[in-house]
Formats: sequence, C-alpha cells, structure tokens
Amino acid sequence: MIDFKRIPPVVSAGFVALLLSPATLAQSANTVTREVELGALFTSGNTDEESLNFAGAINIDREQWDYAFTLDGLYSASDSRVKGQRFSAMARANYEISEFSFFQTRVSHEDDRFSGFDSQSDVTFSFGTELLRHRANMSLTGNAGIGARYSRLEEGGTQSEPILRLATEYLWTLSESAEFGQDISVETGSDSNIYRSLTSIETDIMENLSLRFSLKIKHQTEVPIGKDKTDTETAVTFVMRF
Repeated sequence: MIDFKRIPPVVSAGFVALLLSPATLAQSANTVTREVELGALFTSGNTDEESLNFAGAINIDREQWDYAFTLDGLYSASDSRVKGQRFSAMARANYEISEFSFFQTRVSHEDDRFSGFDSQSDVTFSFGTELLRHRANMSLTGNAGIGARYSRLEEGGTQSEPILRLATEYLWTLSESAEFGQDISVETGSDSNIYRSLTSIETDIMENLSLRFSLKIKHQTEVPIGKDKTDTETAVTFVMRF
C-alpha cells in the first residue's frame, strides 16, 4: 500500500496544505460531493482469479475555491499470484479568477508495484480556463502549468525533473441519465514524458447509483529495462454518490 513517509517533502507539504485548508471542512463549504466507485471479479475452478478496482473522490466548492481529493487502486491476482497492484492519490485546489478562468495547484502520488518504479510523485502550478462556454450539454476545460516530478527507483535512489503539464477535461451529457467523459493529460519532463487518457461512459441506475464503463491508458516514454511503456485498464464499476 502507499507509504506516505516516502513521498518527497515538497509533495507531502502540498497534500498537507490542501487537506488542512479550512475550506475542506464540510460545515464551511457551500457544496460537498462524495463519490465511491467499486468493481470486482472473482472466479474459481480451473482458474482462481480475483480483481478489485476501487476509487473514492471528494469535491468541495466554496465561493472562489474548488477542491478535489481522489484515491484509487487496482489489485489483481491469479492462482494466488499477484499480477497487478497500484494505488494513486491526487489533491488539487482551484482558485477562480474570473467566471471562466482559474489558477490550480495540483499534487499527485502513484505507487505501482509492477511499473519498475517504486513510486512517482509530482506537483504542478497551472492556469486553466473553460473552453466551451455556451454549450448547455457539454463542458471542456483546459489548463497548462509547470512543476516537478519525483521518481523513486526500485533499486534505490530518486530522480527529479522539471515538467510541463497540459491537460483537458471534456464532459458530454448525452441524456438525463447518461454522460460521456474524456480526460487527457501530457506531462513533458527533461528525462521522460507521460501521456494519460481516461475515457468513460456512465449511466444512472438509481438516484445515487450509476454504472460506469472506463478505459484508462498511461504511456511513459522512458521506463526501467524490461518494463512496458504502456499500461491499460478497462473497468466496469458501480458508482455511488452521496
């Protein structure tokens, strides 16, 4: 599991600053949204296999501030042999400077047992804006900023590099009960580049329960010897909001 003691100090400081902000208290927030996502598969017989995909998110909107905290993980094993294990966490704070623009501070940490890295963390500061401003059923947000990435190697030692991060978030409301989402980000560093894509379709089952189909892709241009540069995750999960 994630060992937060090993997160670089500047990244840990970013998490602490966001988590301890007064705006993260429910009683002082205008809007608080919580989300829990879970998907699992268990088989027995000729093949004993189990997989678990889970995620949690909290979004807090308070006047000019918008906060988001997420935690997600993946675990899979076949015949008692672990084949995949990943945990990641992200915290961000947006400060609204106009109706459509904002400044963003973002901190993330990923611990992937089979990536060749012991863990990877990054912190970025960026400017964002709403690009589709007059579409009732669509939204597109883009942001660009700079920061640093910290990669801890399995054999020991830590690499740090400056990065430029570009990201877009697209949401299309297909109907009253269905929506399509597409998030894309590019993190260009001095040593390697990381490209991420998250595609999802979600449909409501009940008032606070929905079914989500998602495809997650991560591509890193430079990885340890013997490791694949591209990872993909396809999932069907239940999502509950409260």
